[in-house]
Amino acid sequence: MKKLVLITALLGTALMAAAQKNTPKSYVEQHKDDAIRIMHQTGVPASIVLGVAMHESGCGNSKLAQKLNNQFGVKGGGGAVYYDKHNKPVKTKYKRYESVLESFQDFARIMTERSEFRGLADKFSHFDYMGWAKGIQKRGYCSSHTWASQVMGIIKKYQLYNFDENPATAENEPNQAEIAQNR
Repeated sequence: MKKLVLITALLGTALMAAAQKNTPKSYVEQHKDDAIRIMHQTGVPASIVLGVAMHESGCGNSKLAQKLNNQFGVKGGGGAVYYDKHNKPVKTKYKRYESVLESFQDFARIMTERSEFRGLADKFSHFDYMGWAKGIQKRGYCSSHTWASQVMGIIKKYQLYNFDENPATAENEPNQAEIAQNR
C-alpha cells in the first residue's frame, strides 16, 4: 500500500511538472500579441522577438525565464537573486524583469538603441526576419556561428513570419492548409 501511495505521489508530481512546461505553440499563443505590439512600436519584427525568445529561453522553460522573466539571457541591472528548488538563494548577473512583456521590450530597446545593433532597423524592414537574424548574429549578439539559422528555423517551423504582416512573405511561405495537404 505504501508503495502504491508513493508511486502515485511521484507520478502526480511528474505530471504536474510536465504540465507546467510551455510548448512552442502555447508560448506563441501566450506572447504573440505583445510581440506584434512591440513590432509596431519599434520596427523589430514580431517573428524575431518570438523566435529569439523561444530559442534563448526554451519557450520560456529555462531557469532564467521561469525565475527572472528573462527570455533573452540579458545580463546587467546589478544582477538578481532567485531561489532554487531547495529555497537557497542563487546570485546571478542576469536581469530580472517584472513580466515577459518587459523582457520583450528590453530586447527591442537593445536592438534599436545599442550602438552595435542600432542600424538594423534602418537596414531591414519589419518584414525581413532573415536579414534581422543574420544582422543580429553578425553584430555580436551571440558566439555561435549557427545562431541565425537556428532562429530562422524556429521562425519557419512555427510560421512566426505571419505575425510580421507582410503579404508578400505570407504568399511565399506555405500556409497551414498546404502543410497539412503535403503530409
